[in-house]
Amino acid sequence: MGINNEGIYGFRGRDYYLSNYYAASVVIESILYPTNEHCFAAMKTLDLGLRKKIAFADSPGAAKFMGRRLELRSDWDQIKDDIMLNIVRTKFTRHHGLAAKLINTGTVPIIEANTWNDRYWGVDWSSGEGLNRLGKVLMIVRQELQRGMRESFSDPHLDGSTISLVWLRKPIN
Repeated sequence: MGINNEGIYGFRGRDYYLSNYYAASVVIESILYPTNEHCFAAMKTLDLGLRKKIAFADSPGAAKFMGRRLELRSDWDQIKDDIMLNIVRTKFTRHHGLAAKLINTGTVPIIEANTWNDRYWGVDWSSGEGLNRLGKVLMIVRQELQRGMRESFSDPHLDGSTISLVWLRKPIN
């Protein structure tokens, strides 16, 4: 764990700020979410009432639990990567201190290693197997911040409010 010659492996200790569980609020569709995990779980539904309930969940784990019990919006599989990218961008453009920490990681790989078998957003802690989609999202946002690529846009998946971000329709490989 931590930064070494091989990169950031796992979001513990000094790297916990990279976690979606880290307390760094984001506002999407005029709803304040205390963590990215709250926001991501809420985006699984189009029901504004359910989104608000998830926003008030006691913890990121409780929000995740609630999100897993939702009937997923019909387009979820097509948009979940874009949703995650937008939420992560929002976190790091809203919280400048966190953005500076992310920028200062340089170009090292960021790997969301976990012990809960999430091989889509991360990799297995022991085997390293997985897609590491969250790590890739973080590296995209880091690169954008390092290049100073910021402009206003209105995201069609959200409420139309202006967020100071870049919206690139690049695949997360």
